[in-house]
Amino acid sequence: MKLSQRLAAGLAAALAVTALAGSPALAAVPSNDGYSGAEVVGGVPFSASLDTTDATTDADDDEMNVPCGAPAMDASVWYSFTAGADEAYLADASASDYSAGVFVATGSPGSFEVLACGPGGAAWQAAAGETYVILVIDDQSDGGGNGGQLELTIDVAPPPPALEVTVNSTARFDSKTGSAILSGTIMCGEEAAGAFLEAQLTQRVGRILIRGFGGTDVTCDGTTRPWTIEVLGDNGLFKGGKSATVTFAAACGLVFCSEYFDESTIQLKGKGKG
Repeated sequence: MKLSQRLAAGLAAALAVTALAGSPALAAVPSNDGYSGAEVVGGVPFSASLDTTDATTDADDDEMNVPCGAPAMDASVWYSFTAGADEAYLADASASDYSAGVFVATGSPGSFEVLACGPGGAAWQAAAGETYVILVIDDQSDGGGNGGQLELTIDVAPPPPALEVTVNSTARFDSKTGSAILSGTIMCGEEAAGAFLEAQLTQRVGRILIRGFGGTDVTCDGTTRPWTIEVLGDNGLFKGGKSATVTFAAACGLVFCSEYFDESTIQLKGKGKG
């Protein structure tokens, strides 16, 4: 009887150990789950890879979201960064395996001043010596929570793409269609995500001020290329002679855009589009 009791006790202990050993490991709540535990970013470039599946959300998240209106506030983690220089910085979480939103603010709970927010990342102009809090959340724009594998980088924001534009002082017009064909050259850097060029043309013909507008997409690869834009009058036909133009172009990178603006008087000459 005593032996049976010992065997039973040993078997129960063995089963308990087996049960514990077989239990799935639970992910830990991140140490920077709340504002008070914000991870200090010592300098840039900075990168962090973090499992946020057990991160929580609280009233501080909701306060940050008031001026931004993210779809949801979930699985939040916090960082603190003191800028070393007057620079524009970018906090980028777009490489995460879930839909991560990023908020940047000064202040503390109850007095946050949100400077920037956005899906995937946020950029802001920092002042040397100023401390910024960076909140990364699962905004559930992909249809689900709770968090995932966060991949966050913080670094100086890339500058705007290079952009150079010229506008020719003469343009052709077609006497049959009344259209004007403006031309020039454009160059935008290959770092641009997209670019466009637009032109507005006005010309007084008798008592009428003829107006027209046209535009074109632009290839950005650092090469100077010719451009042409055909402009049709909205309220009449363009004729030979002087005409006023407003030309606008923009090339946008990951954070910032470069812009070109020109007002000038050009001469419409010739016939045909050739």
